[in-house]
Amino acid sequence: MNSIKNHYFTGERILYGLKDTELTGITFGQGESPLKEAGHIAVKDSIFQWKYPLWYDTDVEVDSTTFETMARSGIWYTKNIKITNSALQAPKLFRRASDIVLDHVHFANAEETMWNCQNIKMTNCQVNGDYFGKDSENIYLDHVSIIGNYAFDGAKNVEVHHSTLISKDAFWNCDNVTVYDSTLDGEYLAWNCKNIKFINCKIESNQGLNYVDQLEVKNSSLLHTDLAFEYVSNLDVEVVTKIDSVKNPISGKIVAPEIGELIIDATKVDPSQTQIICDKIGIKTIHSDLNQKPED
Repeated sequence: MNSIKNHYFTGERILYGLKDTELTGITFGQGESPLKEAGHIAVKDSIFQWKYPLWYDTDVEVDSTTFETMARSGIWYTKNIKITNSALQAPKLFRRASDIVLDHVHFANAEETMWNCQNIKMTNCQVNGDYFGKDSENIYLDHVSIIGNYAFDGAKNVEVHHSTLISKDAFWNCDNVTVYDSTLDGEYLAWNCKNIKFINCKIESNQGLNYVDQLEVKNSSLLHTDLAFEYVSNLDVEVVTKIDSVKNPISGKIVAPEIGELIIDATKVDPSQTQIICDKIGIKTIHSDLNQKPED
């Protein structure tokens, strides 16, 4: 493998099509697409300062490297890339890329990042920014912190372990999501989903977990979670804390120590299709006809 060390490059496509090369201590200054169409390269202790650094590349390893703010839209259409111990400051970094491995990576501004990507593994990472992971699939997260709204909108086949998501509207329009041993904090969690599971989790979500088919929640806490499970079918829910309110579940089973308010509109759902096992229900509001007043 060739080697380039301790060099400062400027200019558009300055190392276009580079192959079989180790780059160490490199600064890529002003100039778009410095490593476009590269293959089998390793980048270490380096800095990307300008736009589109890694487009249409294959077999890339990056370690201890910084992508500065203007290195935006940096990694598009690239296959088989591993990034470790690096600081990624620019938005829109990953698009339509595949086979991505990230470990000990910090996204300072992950706005519109990781869109339409496939086969993603992230461990020990921090992410800050809205719309992370949109329409991506085959995603594995372990010890990942995400702060930013609308995370993983439209994603498929997502597995999460020991992670924290502070995110409004996380996991909307998703298929096949399983979250283990994690904390989720944000309004309107996981609407319009199919086959989503939360195991040993802490969840705080105003009007969360609505419009879902196949929802499983086991050994989890729903903290200050109200108007939950509206129009959810095939429920399998066992929580260890009070649910503030439950509204119009379609079918399945809910087990909870306490429900603050149970709201059922029999003109919208069939109450007999949902089994509710609960020691204490504060208020039952049952509508059997839209013209009737609620009954306590």
